[in-house]
Amino acid sequence: MKRKSSAVWHGTGMEGGGALTTPSGVLQNTPYSFAARFKSEDGTAGTNPEELIAAAHAGCFSMALSFGLTKAGFPPNELKTDAILNLENKDGGFSIASIQLDVVGDVPNIDEAKFIELAKDAKENCPVSKALKAIEITMTAKLK
Repeated sequence: MKRKSSAVWHGTGMEGGGALTTPSGVLQNTPYSFAARFKSEDGTAGTNPEELIAAAHAGCFSMALSFGLTKAGFPPNELKTDAILNLENKDGGFSIASIQLDVVGDVPNIDEAKFIELAKDAKENCPVSKALKAIEITMTAKLK
């Protein structure tokens, strides 16, 4: 299985801009730029790679947790996951330092300890977590 996304960039890193496109159409010439990445906290200037990594991680983790809960006999009504990516400027360069996953689950008939156990497993084993194992990934998990 392969997944594809495309980026087109015009101009310098500081003043230029680009667009991201995916075959699904979810991203269709979606703008990104230095301003979108480092100045526009509200996202109105477009998206950025870190936002997309955080979204991918939140989505992957939530799906993995849903599978784990269902397999254990606790199909969830809802899982809401926030992924907070920490981008740091150290030694003159940017790097992704960590991601914090915060999940709240509406899961009937499960106790908090079992929910946390299954959330930890999803955090360790979802494909995006595995791809990001070079950085620190922390998590909070609680029931609604």
